[in-house]
Amino acid sequence: MRPGTSAGTPRAGRLGGLDGLRAIAVVAVVLFHFFPAALPGGFIGVDIFFVISGFLITGLLVAEHERSGRLDLRRFWKRRVRRLVPPIVPLALAGCTAAWLVGGDVLIGLGGQLLGAATFGYNWVAIAADTSYFSADQPELFRNLWSLAVEEQFYLVWPLALLGLLRIRRPDLRLGLVLGLAAASALWMAVLFDGGDPTRVYYGSDTHSFGLLIGAALALVLRRERAVGPVRRTAALLARARPWLGALALALVAVGFWVLPNNGVASYRGGLVLVSLLTALVIWAGVRGDAFGRALDSRPLRYLGERSYGLYLWHWPVLVLVQLAWPAARHDLLPIGITAGAITLLAAGSSYRWLEMPIRRFGARGCWRRLTARRLTSRRRGPSLVLLSVVIVTGLLASGTFAALATAPAAAAAQVAIARGQAALEAAERSAAAQSAARSLEEEAARA
Repeated sequence: MRPGTSAGTPRAGRLGGLDGLRAIAVVAVVLFHFFPAALPGGFIGVDIFFVISGFLITGLLVAEHERSGRLDLRRFWKRRVRRLVPPIVPLALAGCTAAWLVGGDVLIGLGGQLLGAATFGYNWVAIAADTSYFSADQPELFRNLWSLAVEEQFYLVWPLALLGLLRIRRPDLRLGLVLGLAAASALWMAVLFDGGDPTRVYYGSDTHSFGLLIGAALALVLRRERAVGPVRRTAALLARARPWLGALALALVAVGFWVLPNNGVASYRGGLVLVSLLTALVIWAGVRGDAFGRALDSRPLRYLGERSYGLYLWHWPVLVLVQLAWPAARHDLLPIGITAGAITLLAAGSSYRWLEMPIRRFGARGCWRRLTARRLTSRRRGPSLVLLSVVIVTGLLASGTFAALATAPAAAAAQVAIARGQAALEAAERSAAAQSAARSLEEEAARA
């Protein structure tokens, strides 16, 4: 998806400032996972992504409805699949193969994780399995896919809901309903959070969709600014203050990276909602192309933002595998983080250059046709070797994935050791009891 702008709303093209905001979000999440003590609130980067996604998707859908009077849902869902799914395939194949080579507890539950990834329901699969997002005990390889599941479920349901909302003639009523849904989700998170492990409310699409809906509400607001009326006049009055408001909101989000606890009441009873609202303010200020938006569009931030999807996908599995493959440095975060970061950048850059961009331009079938056509029309061996290499590597990774699934243990090594120790202890107790009984019988026989 390549967002753009039209009076502050998405359209075909690129929307200024958002790549920089994506970069900030993905760097926060990566640092939170690589160096949790250095950035304890970096997990809120996911909420930044949610607001961006809700804003872009709603803006695109509303713009299409204004142009044609309808929504081509089949085309929309096809584009979402084409955008999100292809990069996950090599991640899953390479991750499973590497996990098989490393072996051990990382293979536990791998089948369920792949099922969740394939069905866009990873968050609910993880909730049903009672796994914890914030636990370091279980090296869950594809744990970070939970947020993609929340977004994918939103992409499935929201266009249908938006069709109904667009039938309402009063824009203020439409906006109120969207904000009401966001408030209901936030309230449900606050109610369900019991002060213990927050995984259920953090993973749940019902409890963690408020960011997506706040982004959707922002898209509706910006569409209204195009009309003559109070909204447009208010926007004009705020125009001069807009860059400063955006900078202040971004600064407050940055403070959240350090002060919001990942397991505290403040985060799940208002904190994440506040981050989402501040993110919406940053977007509102940044998409106008002024100094604030241009600052967010700086070349380094844009580079990372364009590759943010791949960076998010790869960083967690790479970190888990590097920790397990390098046990001597497992508790030394700096070399682990540097190594995992370098591999992540390489994998994400390769995915963006050789997979994501070609598929966005030509589609999966188009890429395959171009590759095979080059093989047939070129006299050089290059295209044939590339095609052969793709087939061989894919086959090897698929074999490694099947091997990983076939050899996955049912329980962690520590659990197995505890169970064996318990069994040995019980056997020893039974043996001691039997020996004691035998001696008692011998003594009784001797007295008789």
